[in-house]
Amino acid sequence: MEKLSIKSYAAKHKLSIFNVVKMTKSGQVATETVVENGKDVVYILLDDPVEEKVQKSTVKEEITETYSLRKENARLKKEIEKLKKEITQLKNRV
Repeated sequence: MEKLSIKSYAAKHKLSIFNVVKMTKSGQVATETVVENGKDVVYILLDDPVEEKVQKSTVKEEITETYSLRKENARLKKEIEKLKKEITQLKNRV
């Protein structure tokens, strides 16, 4: 079983360090705490089934996020067009 620091685990899976810390606190990944130079250092234990689960969840989040951003972008473009039409109508009244 391989051990990685939180920072290297985050870099390997292209996650933020904050998200990895949340995963360790919630128990989604197995951890081991070791005292080094008087400080507690948390290492993540790599296990194949857990790794597959983490990779699937991160890919799913990325796909959902880009889809929702595209959807929001399209909604905002429609809103801008609507406001432009409203402005031209108000200008024509004056």
